[in-house]
Amino acid sequence: MYTAREEWEQHYGEGKGWRLLGEREQQLLAVHAPVPEGGGRALDVGCGTGELAAHLAGAGYTVDAVDLTDSAIARARDEHADVDGVRWLQLDIERDDPAPLHEEGYDLITMRLVYPFVGDRGRVVHGLGERLRDGGALVVITPTVENTPAERRGIALDEDEITLLGAGWKTVERADADGLAFLVLRGPCHLDTRAVEKRPTTGHALTGALAVVTDDAGRVLLGRSRRGMLELPGGKTTGPEDFASAAVRELAEETGLIAEPADAHVVTMLVDDSHGVPRLTAVVRITAWTGTLANPEPKLFDRWEFYDLHALVCVGDVFAPAALALDAVWPGILPGLPPATSYLIAADQPPVPGEPAEAVRLRASMTQMVIDGGWAPSERVRDALRTVPRHRFAPEVNLAAAYDGGDRAVITRYDEDGTAISSVSAAWLQADMIEHLGLKPGAVVFEAGSGGYNAELIAHVTGPGGRVVTVDIDPWVVRRTRRFLTEAGSGRVTAVEADAALGAPSTLVPRGGFDASMITYNCWDIAPAWREQLAEGGRLVLPLEMGGYTRAVTFERHGEVLRARHFTYCGFVRDQGQQARSIPVVPLLDGGLILRFEHGTAAETRGLEEALRGPRHEVATGITMGTTNSYFGSLQLYAATTLPGFCRLASHQEPKEGVTGIAKDRDAPAIVGDASLAYLVHVQTTDGDSLQGKAWEWVVHAFGEQGPELAERLAATVRAWDRHIRADDNGQHADPVLTVHPAGTPDDALPAGDVLDKEHCRLVFRWPGRDVVLPGPVERPEAAVVAEGV
Repeated sequence: MYTAREEWEQHYGEGKGWRLLGEREQQLLAVHAPVPEGGGRALDVGCGTGELAAHLAGAGYTVDAVDLTDSAIARARDEHADVDGVRWLQLDIERDDPAPLHEEGYDLITMRLVYPFVGDRGRVVHGLGERLRDGGALVVITPTVENTPAERRGIALDEDEITLLGAGWKTVERADADGLAFLVLRGPCHLDTRAVEKRPTTGHALTGALAVVTDDAGRVLLGRSRRGMLELPGGKTTGPEDFASAAVRELAEETGLIAEPADAHVVTMLVDDSHGVPRLTAVVRITAWTGTLANPEPKLFDRWEFYDLHALVCVGDVFAPAALALDAVWPGILPGLPPATSYLIAADQPPVPGEPAEAVRLRASMTQMVIDGGWAPSERVRDALRTVPRHRFAPEVNLAAAYDGGDRAVITRYDEDGTAISSVSAAWLQADMIEHLGLKPGAVVFEAGSGGYNAELIAHVTGPGGRVVTVDIDPWVVRRTRRFLTEAGSGRVTAVEADAALGAPSTLVPRGGFDASMITYNCWDIAPAWREQLAEGGRLVLPLEMGGYTRAVTFERHGEVLRARHFTYCGFVRDQGQQARSIPVVPLLDGGLILRFEHGTAAETRGLEEALRGPRHEVATGITMGTTNSYFGSLQLYAATTLPGFCRLASHQEPKEGVTGIAKDRDAPAIVGDASLAYLVHVQTTDGDSLQGKAWEWVVHAFGEQGPELAERLAATVRAWDRHIRADDNGQHADPVLTVHPAGTPDDALPAGDVLDKEHCRLVFRWPGRDVVLPGPVERPEAAVVAEGV
């Protein structure tokens, strides 16, 4: 049985082949995998000299035919030169970057006389299943042990292997093709992972060690045991044997792989029980090994293979200690684990290399998208994006999701209500914020809100002499960050469990303060510690909420004052520490509408319900927008920081005639008065066959006796924004001059501008054109504070 590429090259190079495609196989293909109406696309894995690929093309499929050997592809091209509709690709389906494969998937995937030669069978078949279109089929044609001479049974499957092959599929059909098993698999169901136990033990206590081993692509080694579950290499300790030595011994005995005790690091001790018997398990990370993977104990294991980390969520049953050990090395990789106590050990474990070729390509593509967007002008930030392995800080998602170069963040933790509370932010935003830190080589940087990847990007930019202190309030996030930094970090990032609003522990603050600081969660307020621990002239970049609208603002410290230097539109998870705020809300119309007072104090809303059931007053602003300049974030922020009585009106119902006109689950800038309300919507005024032909106008809707006055004030704000702030290029809207002063700064010590007070600071906005006199505020009774919150 061939195991090396060189052997296959020699096989095809010498003119050898395999069993010809039989008439019965062709008939079964026609019955079970007919070409979809309008044509279909097929993938022939291990195509050899191309006979099956040519047959599928003749049946009407467009075929991608792949083989790992140049000699096979060369023969296939030569022998089927007259066949149209086949793309011949030299590709190792197990190890190579699958970029050449069709992005939109396949209606049919075939593996003829190939499956027994595949090493990581479960991983490969899982990946092929991910490439099937709805209704598509994976057809495996293979010799079986019962129909194969004893001396050649290495190229055949027994019934246990055939059962394993079909275990992860909704339907499996089997037919006989002249002695070959013809298997049709449909609907990869990806069994939810469960942590399960073995039979009860007869001992009084159990101690053991489990080895966590990865290959050069970063995949983890698991064995399919005869008990019907996946297990890590490992077992009980013997006599005075230490845990690391036990793991190394068991690894060799069970898999044939050899590791040195010096490369075996005990990282965690797990304490749980097995059927009431106490159990102590050492999690041993193997950082280097040699040898060829084998199965020396076939009575205990069906096979060993390497699994993608993101696929572990759907591999079926996993032995409970193995599941807990996987979570100890990669926290969050498996859901629904049984309870256990974990004692982390400060092992001096070196980083463990390894990533697939696909990750290198996707990282380069992501980086190029960020560069093309103008978010990474400096070479040091570009190099960090190209170098730091983002996927290793989000192992629960596939590579395509990890390296999405668009706006998508990778959510890594949710609270009990399903709200995202930790994530790996969009790459373009991370690059933009790091760029605006203005980092120099050797800089020492504070980061609030951990995860590991962003801190490693910063560490890469600051270079070997730099250092990053990252702080998070969530123990799970800190544990996860430390593990990922150990696995794939530079050693220049320190993760601390603490409330980041209090800054870094004093022992980690450099003399004179941090050169720069970055906050990676939405902030309603600016903690005093962030200014106090920042060096004079140092930069602080944070996502600041102003009236409910978030901007990543770059501040520079000048004494007790922070001066804004740059604004970027963004969104982050909310803060959880001392600065976390409940936004006062007032429900209206049985909860169909919600008034959100984002500045922190709710106004009196008595009489609004009755007003909303009365007549609606409308004021057209005369300000229009088209599809090329529809972004109005600067208008939202302008209104939020200049209008007294500002709030946001959110709709949780379908728009009703005469009431709101706000789309469901959207909100609009609003202001309130005495039993009165006005808010801003956009109304389509011009339609067209193309987006370029469409246009909208800003219109103010108002209710209540003071509605007309409120509407005029809101309309005047829109017109002032149009004159002084708005630009045809959405990225060129004018920003305010913004300074941040400590809370308690007297009014006469503040510069001229609109003041927005927070608990710990006072924000002063000076917008272009605000020297123009706008209509004054509507007279209304003193607002009463409403205590409702979310």
